[in-house]
Amino acid sequence: MVTRPPVLLYWDSSAILSLVALHPRRGEAIAWSRARSVHLLSTLAWAEVNAGLARLRRESGSTEVVQSARDALDRVPWHRLPDPPEWEVITSLAATWPLRGADLWHLALAKTLQQERPELRLLSFDDRLSKAAAGEGLAATTST
Repeated sequence: MVTRPPVLLYWDSSAILSLVALHPRRGEAIAWSRARSVHLLSTLAWAEVNAGLARLRRESGSTEVVQSARDALDRVPWHRLPDPPEWEVITSLAATWPLRGADLWHLALAKTLQQERPELRLLSFDDRLSKAAAGEGLAATTST
């Protein structure tokens, strides 16, 4: 029997927040978090998630909800990425895809990493970023 190697799975902030919040695709995010994958987390995604959780705490006044979300995040064995995307990759992708700055950054980082690890996939629940990831051969398509 041939065993497939684990997928390198880069999570953008929309996927991470879907994992810990009431979201229509939460079940899918949970399935991905349990998949045989190396779960990659960038500093930008971490900053966006923390900003979202802080906003939730301010608006709801509930520290319990935020703590529950943080506990869920801690259950994923994240591999933290220290490096930014390549400048040239950002420029090239910006000319091709109509993305907001942070989404372009996520796509460019995934594309940069894919140069050395072609099995890398990007998990996003943002429609525009998912479409761009598919166009670049980066889209995560199934968690099984």
